[in-house]
Amino acid sequence: MNPVSRLFRSSLLTSLFVGTLVFFGIIGLRGTGSLESLELTAYDWYVRLQPEVPELDSRIVLIEINESDQNEAGWPLTDATVAKVLEILSRYHPRAIGLDIYRDIPVPPGSKELNTIFTKNHNIIAAMKFGGDGRVGISPPPALKDTDQIGFNDILVDPGGIVRRGLLFLDDGKDVYYSFALRLALLYLQREGVTPKPDTVNPEYLQLGKTTIRPFGPNDGGYIGADARGYQFLLNFKNSRKPFLSYSLSTLLSLQINPEAIEDKIVLIGYRTESVKDFFFTPFSRSLKSDQQISGVALHGHIISALLGFALQTRSPTMTLSGWQEGIWILLWSLMGGATCAGVRSPWRFSLLALFGLLILVFVDYFVFLRGWWIPLVPPTIAWFVSAAFITAYISNKERVERASLMRLFSQHVSQEVAEVIWKERNQFLDGGKPRSQKLISTVLFTDLEGFTALSEKMDPQVLVEWLNTYLEAMARLVMEHGGIVDDYLGDGLKADFGIPLPRATEAEIGRDAVNAVNCALAMEREMKQLNTFWQERNLPTVNMRIGIFTGPVVAGSLGSTRRLKYTTIGNTVNIASRLESFSKNIIGFDFTDRACRILIGESTVQYLGNQFRTKKVGELSLKGKAEKITAYCLIGRVDGHSNVVKQEERV
Repeated sequence: MNPVSRLFRSSLLTSLFVGTLVFFGIIGLRGTGSLESLELTAYDWYVRLQPEVPELDSRIVLIEINESDQNEAGWPLTDATVAKVLEILSRYHPRAIGLDIYRDIPVPPGSKELNTIFTKNHNIIAAMKFGGDGRVGISPPPALKDTDQIGFNDILVDPGGIVRRGLLFLDDGKDVYYSFALRLALLYLQREGVTPKPDTVNPEYLQLGKTTIRPFGPNDGGYIGADARGYQFLLNFKNSRKPFLSYSLSTLLSLQINPEAIEDKIVLIGYRTESVKDFFFTPFSRSLKSDQQISGVALHGHIISALLGFALQTRSPTMTLSGWQEGIWILLWSLMGGATCAGVRSPWRFSLLALFGLLILVFVDYFVFLRGWWIPLVPPTIAWFVSAAFITAYISNKERVERASLMRLFSQHVSQEVAEVIWKERNQFLDGGKPRSQKLISTVLFTDLEGFTALSEKMDPQVLVEWLNTYLEAMARLVMEHGGIVDDYLGDGLKADFGIPLPRATEAEIGRDAVNAVNCALAMEREMKQLNTFWQERNLPTVNMRIGIFTGPVVAGSLGSTRRLKYTTIGNTVNIASRLESFSKNIIGFDFTDRACRILIGESTVQYLGNQFRTKKVGELSLKGKAEKITAYCLIGRVDGHSNVVKQEERV
């Protein structure tokens, strides 16, 4: 497996591990209910963003009792007034009449007339209050008790005061009660030939027309442990400026309503006054509209409208994923957050990528919502950001450690430019944060001072160290300037490598390393002359230098312990370069007395130099410790391509 593939696999496995941990953390946090309010807010946001429906639901008409009506008719409305209202409406032949006004006790005068109208008109549904859970119930009109003309008008209000669910059935352990809205919807649907029946797959589910209404569960959508008593369903409010046709009570009593507006419709009668607190917040209540609440009678209209849509227009109730499906959805975004940001280091790129992922998530959620599904938004959003942040922080920290380790190995031995190149290409030779051993072609250079041992015995130790540091610092600087790496300091000399740690892919690259090494040697010779002049002026000893250069295969890698690593090269090429430098026998035909440096290079290096340098063949040398002779050359200098003369001042 190549280094890039190994790095990708390592980063991917790490991101998957981090994403999984984040997933379990989010699931645990969600299970406490801490995210419920945020998820419900997201649901409200989606409801408000629905495309606006310009048409009102003409099947439903509201008769709303406003403050003016109440001042005129008094409160509570007498049975006579209610009877007159019902009598007028009955003449207009509506399919169903819903009285959202309690009549558990008589309000004379007119009680007898009202009871007669109740029993005579079977399309009138009167409201009662189921109560329960510490809430006081309100009985239906006595004349309608134990009939199908009553329905509870209890409303489910979420924490925060917002209505998002509708009720269809409740039971007290003995009897099952129908809701006010369901009774009215069923009366309307009778004319359409639609009756409630059990679902063919799940007989406990209610089916209207071709639509099955799955009962709400305590953990559906964004809810956690919600009150799921009775038979509930999620309300998907239409985005409409005027959902229903509405008239005031006085308009009806003065006979100013066209009978055609009432005929064959569902008519709901209820209060819309501040004195009778029958108002509710909906998901639209968080919008910028001035009227943030709707009346109870209008809310029942929304529930009825939804039921009619299920039965006649094949609309589906808002559906939710099962628990394991939601888990997969959240896990997917948690894993994608880590995997996507595994290669991001820049804060700006991270911010843009995180924002881009969030926009995709919101768009997908909203697109699915418009098609009748409510899937979680907040948990996957948090999982996306947290896993992305964690994996980015983890890998960034890992890279800081690797960079620090890498810079400890190379920063003091190479130029800043080479160090940056090494870091950018680290995937080629790093393994587990340490340089991986590899075989490559390198040009190795050794330097040494002639007669240093005898010289050191005559000098003061402090002066000797300063003298030697001046020399080594100058030579190390030249190595770095020519693209090499100072491999080691060998007392009075040094070892340098050209062509590591990044493997050379072509012969041209290997040749460039050889040329750089030879140019570096010539620069060292010039520097040695300047140092001798500098020392001579200060009455310090002068000295000559030897250099050996050889090109060939080496094994490069880190040696030592985890606390102290050394990156170096080993192999026959290194040994030959060292022997060329230390060759001490006189070379017949060569006089080095007027030169500050003797430079011997191997034939393998000469092959890469072309016509850029002047060299003279020394012959085959028997090197110490080597049975096989090595063909060596003495480096004279650079050749100017135009004048074919030695050019000592050029530096690459």
